[in-house]
Amino acid sequence: MRSLARPAVRLWREAERSRAILPMMVCICLACTSSSMLMTVVSLQLGEPGTDPRLVQMVLTAYPLGFLLGCIVTRTVVGRFGHQRSFQIAQIVAMAASAGFVATDFVPAWMLFRLAGGLSMASIFVICESWINLYALKHDRGALFSLYMLSLSISLLMGQLLVGAIGARSPQLLPVAALIALAGVGIHVFGRAWPVLPVASQVPAGARAVPSERLSVAALFRLAPVTVVAICLSGITNMNVFVLTPIYGTQIGLPATTTVALVTALSVGCLVAQTPVGWFSDRFDRRVTLLVQGLLSVALCVAIALTGSASPLLLIVLFFLYGGIALTIYPVAIAYANSRMDSRHMVAASGTLLLLYSVGNVATPGLASGMMEQVGPAAMFLILGSGAVFVALAAVYTMRVATLPTE
Repeated sequence: MRSLARPAVRLWREAERSRAILPMMVCICLACTSSSMLMTVVSLQLGEPGTDPRLVQMVLTAYPLGFLLGCIVTRTVVGRFGHQRSFQIAQIVAMAASAGFVATDFVPAWMLFRLAGGLSMASIFVICESWINLYALKHDRGALFSLYMLSLSISLLMGQLLVGAIGARSPQLLPVAALIALAGVGIHVFGRAWPVLPVASQVPAGARAVPSERLSVAALFRLAPVTVVAICLSGITNMNVFVLTPIYGTQIGLPATTTVALVTALSVGCLVAQTPVGWFSDRFDRRVTLLVQGLLSVALCVAIALTGSASPLLLIVLFFLYGGIALTIYPVAIAYANSRMDSRHMVAASGTLLLLYSVGNVATPGLASGMMEQVGPAAMFLILGSGAVFVALAAVYTMRVATLPTE
């Protein structure tokens, strides 16, 4: 009887720990849903004929630049105010940025709103990932991180479904996005406190709230070369594909409804693939998983570029497959790196990897929109496909030279 009770008690405790972070996940969903809606709406308006290409590049670059700044400053903010209070501050900034789009349609002002939006979303990600790493135990780290990634995937999907339901050109989209962000702030401000972190993770007031041990990019590359390259590709791809796809759809002559369907297909593909890709990577060598993902991503980029506007239905299917393969590279790469480092390095490594992610994120929008203007819309997938090639090469390199024991 006792032998049956112990697994049941353990499962109950694990479920309780997962339920304890659900309010945080709801707030993440609301903040990211608002951000997802804004990405599509702003990009559709920037893709209109007659918009100054230089202005488009500046507005598109503002978000990833803010994201990079958020990765840099959030560590200090968390050390001063703690995780939960810092999360509230980031949510308020995100809400203010969303409200700015409602207040004015002056496109140059959108640069500031996008900058604030990127900063707040990066802060939310850094706060949540570092808190989850501190809260998680060895046996439930994967489950909690999967719940976090699932929340992000659901929010991306919900954002696109709302854009489609309200109407891609509807003037109500921006107010709805701002209200969703406001709802996230309300739930978090008036909700209950986050669960207490383990004693080993506690720090005195005013002290740094994260471990001081850091891993440089060079050390991370020696540890897991494919992770460094894959995170850079994820920075190039994960947010920018949602920003650039509306511009791509407009430039190849697709109607707004079809363009929104492409972004929705990306979100659905990412959501559907999270669990099977995680299951596969847990049971097979993650380097092989990343190699396969890199090669398939290259093939899909070529197929999308060749298809163009010739077959909208085929294009939607290809975007669905691309979302399921390319947008799940990030968690596999993170899992591979975490499996090869001591637990004391995980939080610091998370910050370093997010900085790498930000570098790819900042470099892409201006470059991609410029190339799309000069070469043609298919240039977007030339950039994304080139990044996937490097992931495949890095996976092969890692398999050949890695000397540390693998999972």
